[in-house]
Parts: sequence; C-alpha cells; structure tokens
Amino acid sequence: MTGVGVTDWLMAQLPVYGPWLLGITTFLSCLAIPVPSSLMMITSGAFVASGDLQLASVAGAAYVGAVVGDQAGFWVGRRAQRVLPSPETKRGKLVASALNQLEKKGAIAVFLSRWMFSALGPWVNLAAGASGYAHPRFSLAGALGEAVWVSLYVGLGIVFGANLDAAADLAANALGFLAAGALAVALGWWLWRHR
Repeated sequence: MTGVGVTDWLMAQLPVYGPWLLGITTFLSCLAIPVPSSLMMITSGAFVASGDLQLASVAGAAYVGAVVGDQAGFWVGRRAQRVLPSPETKRGKLVASALNQLEKKGAIAVFLSRWMFSALGPWVNLAAGASGYAHPRFSLAGALGEAVWVSLYVGLGIVFGANLDAAADLAANALGFLAAGALAVALGWWLWRHR
C-alpha cells in the first residue's frame, strides 16, 4: 500500500473504529511511525461536527494516545541511549537537533515540539530520555503541548468539517505562520540582547 493508500484506508476505518483508531494513530505518531495523525484528528473533528462521533471520546482518545506515546518514547530513549541513530544519518540529525533544543530551552522545546514543530516531537521524546532530562518536567510540558495539538486539530475538523482539504491547508499554513512568528520573536530578542 502506498502512503496515500494507507491514509485513505485509515480514513475509511475511522467511522467504524472511531476513537480507538485515533488513539492508536496518535500513539504511533509519537514513536516516529509515519501515520497521518493530524489528518485523522481533523477528520475525527468533522465526524464530531456531523454527530457521528462524540467530542469527549475523540479528544480523550487522541490525547491519551499522544501522552502515552510520548511516555513510551521517553522511556525507550532512557533505556536505549547507546542505540540512538548516528549523527551522520537523517534521523541522527533530527535527534542531534532535538538534544540541542533540549539543552538550550528544556521544557519550552518539549512543549513546542508537541504541536508547532511536531516533526521533532518523537525525536525530542527519545532525546529527553537519553539525555537524562527530568521526567516530571518532560511529562508536564508534553501533556500541555499535546492538549494544544489535540485541541487545534480536532477543533479545525469541527469548524471546517465540510471541507477537510481546507482544514488541512489551514493547519499547515497556520503552523508555518506561528513557527515564522516564533522565529522572528526569538531573533528580535537575540538582537536586542546583543545590541
């Protein structure tokens, strides 16, 4: 099955398995398994808007799956410090970037990697565990970030349920805008401190 085929298949299963499938999808995404978790949350939100699924079960399943996935990734990192990808590989570069962000920004990096820079999320989980980062700080920042991620994407599905393509485009554009804004603020702060 191609990537599009898997996505279509998962979308077709969502009305049948609903929150269970969504929870498994968000769990797997936090372990760097390429599943369309954000699109699944948007689609689930559309089913909530149409009355086919319940908001509490959709949001709860997505949130629990993501938090449990984060914890699993953290503990895998804690146990597997010696088997992290080599820094020369693409995945190794992501892990190195995640370690660098953790070293510099700690809890803020964990929080933002849940929703704004979500491609780094699974690697931050591993890096936090491998680096000996404090588990309570990781858990709190991760749980808060996952709440933002689930709220944004399920909410987009509820609001734009009739047009899933528009919701997915809006999510991508909004997160790109937020990331650019955060970068601009960080650069301005750095310039102000070094003037």
